[in-house]
Amino acid sequence: MSTKELLYIEDALGHAQYFVAQCRETASKLQDSELKAYVEQLAAKNQQLYTSFYGLL
Repeated sequence: MSTKELLYIEDALGHAQYFVAQCRETASKLQDSELKAYVEQLAAKNQQLYTSFYGLL
């Protein structure tokens, strides 16, 4: 894997990790259970994305 590709994966990992953290924080503040469940699903999908990117290393 080239240096550029590794940097891309590192950047993608950081973005996915940040988005998961933001979704979890937002979900903890939501009162609407349907919206909260949706945001939690977004967090879970991005956690899977993080795992997929990490697996490329």
